[in-house]
Amino acid sequence: MAQILVIEDDELHRSLLVSVLFGAGHVVTEAADGQRGLEVAKLNIPDLVVTDLVMPEKEGIETIMEFRREFPEIGIIAMSGAGHASTYLQLASKLGAQATLAKPFPAEALLGAVEKTLNLSKRHSRPAADVLGQRSSEPKGHAEQNMSRCEAHRLFRMS
Repeated sequence: MAQILVIEDDELHRSLLVSVLFGAGHVVTEAADGQRGLEVAKLNIPDLVVTDLVMPEKEGIETIMEFRREFPEIGIIAMSGAGHASTYLQLASKLGAQATLAKPFPAEALLGAVEKTLNLSKRHSRPAADVLGQRSSEPKGHAEQNMSRCEAHRLFRMS
């Protein structure tokens, strides 16, 4: 059983995600946008965050970057159903999401991604400095890219 934070602006999608995760035995908290998600995480640090990428207030790419900086040990799953979902999901992966899901997806895909990400985050929590392209004493893995915050936002806005 893990503590999972679901960040999704669409109330119906958020409710379905919470229901599936709760039904699988997880403790689930929820937020309607990235800003609120960060506030919730500061009160009770989750094991895993499942976040949408296109949201009001604080979009998902910025949310992932802030989670990586403030909570590098937390697993992150990014999801998107936006017009350029594959571009958004690739960027999310480069910035630290361990798994990505293109909407719509079946409950089994969500649960598989949760299991995979929880296992990865236990074994390989990455320092935020690596993900954000800052210096770190640990070697960089394949998924980490030298990408500044400005570069990430430029790429996100171009797609």
